[in-house]
Amino acid sequence: MAKRVITKIGDIFAVPISTTEKRYMQLIAFDLTQLNSDVVRAFKKKYSINENPTLEEVIDDEILFYAHCVTKFGAKLELWEKIGNIEEVGNIKEIIFRGTSQFGRKEGEERILVSNKWYVWRINDDEVTRVNKLEGENRKSEIGLIVNPYDIVERMKTGNYSFFYPGFE
Repeated sequence: MAKRVITKIGDIFAVPISTTEKRYMQLIAFDLTQLNSDVVRAFKKKYSINENPTLEEVIDDEILFYAHCVTKFGAKLELWEKIGNIEEVGNIKEIIFRGTSQFGRKEGEERILVSNKWYVWRINDDEVTRVNKLEGENRKSEIGLIVNPYDIVERMKTGNYSFFYPGFE
């Protein structure tokens, strides 16, 4: 029988990105604005697969990106492993996510490469804010889709997701 995975805010995960390297990420919130999904922050530094930094060292690193995902699925798929928990999760009020109504397409239609119909939100906002064009601090927003675990690993490896999502310029 499959092992039951329990996750909670503060959990830190080791994520192998090759046979010789790994990165880390941390579960920092559950976002009621986006289906109560897990919000993670991925850290920039790459470590040797055999290296075991302290949890404090891990979270002192620069943030690579923020994303919504289901951390339990990634653990069940053995894409990452929970290695500990630390209460410090950073300032989650500063994180901005974005979405667009111009995502996807009907058969026969062209993909919209650049959207001008954006909305933004912060974790657990009561509502999203329609902004149309992304300007100012909203240009730093992260894609707010709930991303599958394979795409989290892909972004940690390459810096990009493997799926298409419209740009804003």
